[in-house]
Amino acid sequence: MTRTQGDAPKRTRLSPDERREQLITLGAKMLGERSIEDISVSEIAAEAGISRGLLFHYFPTKQDFQLAIVHHANAELLERVAPDRSLGLFEMLRDSIERYIEYVTENRTSYLALLRGPTSVSPDLAPLVDQTRDAIIGIILAETPTPIVESDHPRLMLAMRGWIAFVEESTLTWLRSEPISRTELIDLLVESLIAIAFSVDPELAAALRG
Repeated sequence: MTRTQGDAPKRTRLSPDERREQLITLGAKMLGERSIEDISVSEIAAEAGISRGLLFHYFPTKQDFQLAIVHHANAELLERVAPDRSLGLFEMLRDSIERYIEYVTENRTSYLALLRGPTSVSPDLAPLVDQTRDAIIGIILAETPTPIVESDHPRLMLAMRGWIAFVEESTLTWLRSEPISRTELIDLLVESLIAIAFSVDPELAAALRG
């Protein structure tokens, strides 16, 4: 029998883990188009072919569902910016920043909401964003020729967190009006990191520049 327009999607039998992953994936897809606060549980349940009530079998509250979506999105971002070790250090850094800009361009609505919307001050969601910031710093420092222990380099860690704030604010401004080209933005972010590194550790800056 042919399904007519307006009929509910056919429900597919999935394992609990598969269903949970499906719902998170649908939520992350919707996050690319709207803020986390505007994600519709009813729409996602309908697209998955389940009832709204069944969705809450997998996530006790809407807040739990939002946390899972943001966690998924953050993991996706970190995967996107993972370093390409076939490149030299400078090229690797530039490549990762370029892919960061690509990701936030594709997900500009959610990026803006996570950094400047109600989510940015949510006691449950904000720590996930902070964890992603720290993870990005860790990715960069892990590629340096000499291992860097955070507790031994307080000035460097403070400078790196300041650089992350600069990246976010510059990217948000660029997304709104694109006053410079994407290439110029990437160059700015790369050169600013090297300049900050030079102010606290000239040897690190030399290594980053290659």
